[in-house]
Amino acid sequence: MDNLGGMSVAAEMTSIEPRIAELIRHSMALRAGDSVADACADVLDDVLDQALTSSEGGKRLRARLALAAFDQATHGRASDEERAGMLDLACAIEVFQTAALVHDDIIDESDLRRGKPSAHRALATATHSNAIGRGLGIMLGDLLATASVGIADNASRRLASSDGIVAAFLNMHKEVEVGQVLDLAVELAPLDDPDTLASASLNVFRWKTASYTTIAPIELALLAAGGDPDESRRAALAIGRPLGLAFQLADDLLDVVGSSRHTGKPVGGDIREGKRTVLLADAIAMASPTERGELVNAFSAPARDEDQVRRIIGLFESTGAVACSRERIASLWEEARAAMDERCGSDAPEDRTFVEACARFVPLA
Repeated sequence: MDNLGGMSVAAEMTSIEPRIAELIRHSMALRAGDSVADACADVLDDVLDQALTSSEGGKRLRARLALAAFDQATHGRASDEERAGMLDLACAIEVFQTAALVHDDIIDESDLRRGKPSAHRALATATHSNAIGRGLGIMLGDLLATASVGIADNASRRLASSDGIVAAFLNMHKEVEVGQVLDLAVELAPLDDPDTLASASLNVFRWKTASYTTIAPIELALLAAGGDPDESRRAALAIGRPLGLAFQLADDLLDVVGSSRHTGKPVGGDIREGKRTVLLADAIAMASPTERGELVNAFSAPARDEDQVRRIIGLFESTGAVACSRERIASLWEEARAAMDERCGSDAPEDRTFVEACARFVPLA
């Protein structure tokens, strides 16, 4: 059975989902006695409702990793109060994840998220204005990001190293924000140097994705268990950096080999957006001169039609870029696995569960 700290995944998810909704309602509620003008109240209610809608669903990989890392570090001996605090801290990471996705969808002009209208699109429909919908989406992302800090701060008071937890949580925010800047900057990278493009894209993955997807959940869990700050950071980077890179590579790969039914997003979305990815860099590097010119021209154009999307997906396969990406994922997983072996030296249930929680990030390995 797939367990987390002796609890089935179904039971763990049952505790995570309602707790996230409860924490969002509490964190985003106005203080008693505060009020807004009647003329604006409906729009505020729409934004608060969308906060809950945007927070629904997802695999909760980050929260589950944090809980598993905490159980591994405490050998499953944490008190009920400490485990409740860790659950809230894990939920805080998920709330921040939602904030990041809301902003990401605005930047990428995405229509869908988890199979539903993205937040800014839903708010545009509610207000009958694309401009207001985008603005409200920006503010919704800000509200959720702020709420995540409050949730983490409250949770830290029931855990070891309260100050260290808050500092690490804020550092996670900063790293993702830096990562988003780098993600936009890499779109300006020239396509005639695929090795440089691949290196830059992988660096974006470290900052934008690994920082809060795998590194922070482990670091926060180890701090919450009373771990030394420097050692907690070292262990989190050793495991979380390669694991996070593998996760993003797998996500990019699913964009071309997956299906909308499983991803909740249209297949080939990165290609339509013209994103500079490691997959693209590998395809350019391994393509024939004619194919290379075709790829460069397609991604230099302002848009790509559906025939081009299908053609590019075919080139990713035929050039060997898809196979290369699978090899990168497997290599990074082995690196992360070696770091896990260093930390998980026994056959204790908590050790096995932690490794299982990490393995969920790389289904393609």
